[in-house]
Amino acid sequence: MDKTDKIRQEIQSIPSETRLRESMDIDSMSTIDALKVINDQDKTVPYAISNSLDDIAEAVDASAHALSQGGRLIYIGAGTSGRLGILDAVECRPTFSVPDDLVVGIIAGGEKALIHAVEGAEDDALSGKRDLINISLSSKDIVIGLAASGRTPYVLGAIEYANSLSCATACIVCNPDAPLLKLANIGIVANVGPEVLTGSTRMKSGTAQKLILNMISTTTMIKLGKTYSNLMVDVNATNEKLLARAVHIVMQATTCSAEKAKATLAESNNNAKLAILMILTNSDVTTSKAMLDKHSGYLNKALN
Repeated sequence: MDKTDKIRQEIQSIPSETRLRESMDIDSMSTIDALKVINDQDKTVPYAISNSLDDIAEAVDASAHALSQGGRLIYIGAGTSGRLGILDAVECRPTFSVPDDLVVGIIAGGEKALIHAVEGAEDDALSGKRDLINISLSSKDIVIGLAASGRTPYVLGAIEYANSLSCATACIVCNPDAPLLKLANIGIVANVGPEVLTGSTRMKSGTAQKLILNMISTTTMIKLGKTYSNLMVDVNATNEKLLARAVHIVMQATTCSAEKAKATLAESNNNAKLAILMILTNSDVTTSKAMLDKHSGYLNKALN
């Protein structure tokens, strides 16, 4: 048996590699009927995720603990999974005003792999380890491996190395029999079943991973005090749209006028959280900043 036959035997039982009965004739369907099949299948994804909420909660708590102790949240994957991890990491920066290196995304094959296929990159387990070494992985960090099949050597190598440093580790997979589940401390499975196009894990599997990443990063940031009620008060107002959003958020949190919100934001260097505290406590910038610092940036705690 050659290597190709061995891999074929390994993947033939993976749900995404089995055929979906509803899409057997998709190549002869009308456009609208094909879209209905895809849409109907997409509707099943959140239900698949709901079966893993306890595991996602564990990953959130581990992530919040790591970040509160000076560690980082690191996503690592190949292909679609790697790109989704990088997308979530990059979006944390403007959304929650976190440093560029607090939430990190790593993809097999490096930056080139974001827009080009890098053949063979996902098959190199040592590269997964090496890429974590290159960012000076430490025991304070949490590493989340992303792989729909849960058997990608690059990700397996990365999680093995992270475990050797006693990092917290987790994985997000769509295969209930994934080898990654035996390696990672926390295993998250979104068993979305067969894809509309057999093996095309950029579809339901990718959607599931994106939704779970949204849940992990957003809830982690909530637990770290990056929100006030359901308002994104740590938004980084770096352009006109975000500045307008910051004004709107300050108005919603304080019921003040647009003029008051804009003036207070100007005083606070466009820091929405600080502006809200200043208005609600009728305090100056220095006093409000000291109050936030005392409560590690938690607006609710500063107000209470």
